[in-house]
Amino acid sequence: MPAPASRNATPLDRQIEALYAILVDVMGTEKLVIQAGKMKALDLMRSADPCERVLALQRILGEDPLIAPAPKPEQVPAIMDALSERVADIMARRNVEDSIEKKVNEKLEKDHADYVNDIRKQVMKDEKGGNESPQDKEKREKLEKLESIKLTQSIMELLRPQDFSEIVGQERAVKSLMAKLSSPYPQHLLLYGPPGVGKTTAARLVLEAAKKKAVSPFGEEAPFVETDGTTLRWDPRDITNPLLGSVHDPIYQGAQKTLADSGIPEPKPGLVTDAHGGILFIDEIGEMDEMLQNKLLKVLEDKRAYFESAYYDPTDEKVPPYIKKLFEEGAPADFVLIGATTRDAGHINPALRSRCAEIYFEPLTPKHIEQIVRNAAAKLHVNVSDEVAALISEYTIEGRKAINILADAYSLALERCGVGEDFKVEELGTENGPDVEISKADIYEVTQVSRLTPYVTKKASDNAIQGHIFGLGVAGFLGSAIEIEAVAFPAKEKGKGTVRFNETAGSMAKDSVFNAASVMRQLTGKDLHDYDVHINVIGGGNIDGPSAGTAILAVITSAVTGRKIRQDVAVTGEISLAGRVRPVGGVFEKAYGAKQAGIKTLVIPKENSKDIPQEHLGLDIHPVATAEEAFNYIFEPELSKEEE
Repeated sequence: MPAPASRNATPLDRQIEALYAILVDVMGTEKLVIQAGKMKALDLMRSADPCERVLALQRILGEDPLIAPAPKPEQVPAIMDALSERVADIMARRNVEDSIEKKVNEKLEKDHADYVNDIRKQVMKDEKGGNESPQDKEKREKLEKLESIKLTQSIMELLRPQDFSEIVGQERAVKSLMAKLSSPYPQHLLLYGPPGVGKTTAARLVLEAAKKKAVSPFGEEAPFVETDGTTLRWDPRDITNPLLGSVHDPIYQGAQKTLADSGIPEPKPGLVTDAHGGILFIDEIGEMDEMLQNKLLKVLEDKRAYFESAYYDPTDEKVPPYIKKLFEEGAPADFVLIGATTRDAGHINPALRSRCAEIYFEPLTPKHIEQIVRNAAAKLHVNVSDEVAALISEYTIEGRKAINILADAYSLALERCGVGEDFKVEELGTENGPDVEISKADIYEVTQVSRLTPYVTKKASDNAIQGHIFGLGVAGFLGSAIEIEAVAFPAKEKGKGTVRFNETAGSMAKDSVFNAASVMRQLTGKDLHDYDVHINVIGGGNIDGPSAGTAILAVITSAVTGRKIRQDVAVTGEISLAGRVRPVGGVFEKAYGAKQAGIKTLVIPKENSKDIPQEHLGLDIHPVATAEEAFNYIFEPELSKEEE
């Protein structure tokens, strides 16, 4: 420390000594000495030269040991003024800190007293048994009793596929799904297909497999958040939005007590935030509100969900940091969207479709249903014959429905076999369970009670018939065979024949009749006006589109000329006035309908040949460009005179 100023001290010495005294008062002697040591100013402080003592002050207040050299006498007054202002700032800050510290101590004392009082009240409440009324106690005990009751595992949970090998009939879709999710850059996906074919299960299994891939961005804890588009209800004011998140009105909806008392709105992150880093699976996404789909698009682009509220004040210091962060930065929502739907692609928002890859799950064939039934029977440890599996496949094309039929039949078989108290509930469906065999009678009883009818009755045959042909239609993701028949009689007066056609078949199908009449005249030289022709679509179905044109041409030609049509052949394609077979939609689905009806040969437009793989579903597929080519496969070969 510098020596005290003597009586002969100059004004500068006294000014320097005053600054040192203030620093001792503010910092304390020990802290000042330590600071001077760090700044290499101890020797300068003890120097008899005022300029060196001023240099010591410069180093201490400037916190820089490299300040040098000592100021010249003429520089000292200006430097002392600056040092005095610096010391004044330190004293002012010290006063503010003392004031804040005093308030903090007072607050701590008050909070401590409140905390002690709260603890005292809680202890007293515990000793008195709380404020639970007898009615509340009864309800609580009832809830605890319900919690203790557990049913066995549901049949759907037990039989749910646990491996890719158990997803039957969807090899191509699963392979595509795996490729798109296991990539370093996974895509948003839309899954199309009929219900009960494994869309949800496949997505869940693919995520688990993708987590194990080195190139996959999904971590071990990646979530799989599942919801249903039909149940996603929301409020346009964002008061309620379980998908994207919402902001609770602190006055009308309430919030945490501390927030409600201050009028602070509280954001509630939604499912998009729960799915961050994983997959958000929306079943029946086509049923979602269109505006909600547009809002979801914004989240997909930003990878964040933002919140707004008229009650939020960014300048309010009482707003907790996490609420301020949610309002200003939004909640993270970086996920992969997988939407599944049983509806046509036209029902999905085009903007959403453009951002997603699309995968189509195929309808299940009877062979697939039989395999699903056998797999489920193996898990239940019951005996099922091939005849029983084939019988179930006649009543459904959904894997889930087939399992439900099997489960109902299993219950009937247990009752029929007289399973009594010898077996525990836990043993049923295991190797230690009873030996149960499901019979065809059990299946028939289930179908009769449930009012089930065979899904498809086999229509095709190896015969050839005049005036009868199989066309093909499609509804949703399922194709079906359409029976079209025609008869022709010579008109009473030549050139004044009539044509009758189902009114319910639709105007497009009626136009196909007139096109077919013109083409038939070109090919055979016969004028349809010379005949009374009646064309009938069996079942009265509506044909929406021109795809039955080639079939109508063939059946009219057969009725007029007497040529017989093969009954194991189905045909689809629009017919032009020039006799060309034009492309149509839904060929892939129509092939499924042909297979269900027992068709062996499928005739399609040549321009649709790339839409379907050769020998798909075991069908003999023939792409044709003209009506003459189609007739080669549709009609039985004409016998020559020698053969006759």
